[in-house]
This record gives sequence, structure tokens and C-alpha cells, in this order.
Amino acid sequence: MREYLEAQYTENISLDAIARIANLSPFYLIRTFRKCTGLPPHEYLTQIRIARAKTLLAQGNAISQVADNTGFADQSHLTRYFKRIVGVTPGQYQHRGQ
Repeated sequence: MREYLEAQYTENISLDAIARIANLSPFYLIRTFRKCTGLPPHEYLTQIRIARAKTLLAQGNAISQVADNTGFADQSHLTRYFKRIVGVTPGQYQHRGQ
């Protein structure tokens, strides 16, 4: 499942879709995935997206383009999650050149 999420991180992936692919119930999938990774599938996917966003921002891409290329609904969606996880906004991150 981790490989699938890492390959499909730009897509809108539902828990039901992942569970069907894994041939597991959604609740069992969440418990098992969390046991293996320490995170539920949705949070794991968000971590993948943020890591990729950091790379794209460091390369100088526009924030709106980064949001689109990493599977976030829009720039504000990216900003909300980015600030929660990284501690600064995407613009601040990019400006600092991290």
C-alpha cells in the first residue's frame, strides 16, 4: 500500500479504493497500515505530498503549480497542511531557500 500511495500521490485516493486494492476492509486496512507505518493512510499520503512540495518549492516552482502537481485541491489547501506539518507557509519556506 505504501508503494501504491507513493506512486499515486497526485490522485484523489479514497480509503475505499485502497481497501479494495488491498482486498481488506477499510477499518482493518487503517489498523494494519498504522501499525506498520505509524500513520493512517491519509496522513501518510499527506506526508508524501508535503515532501514532494518541499522539493518543488526549493526548485523555485510557483506555489499554485506546486499545489496542483502534488495532489492538493488548491493553494490554500497546500498552505494549510504545509504550515501544520513544516511550521511555515510554502512562501516562507521558498523564500528561506530551504
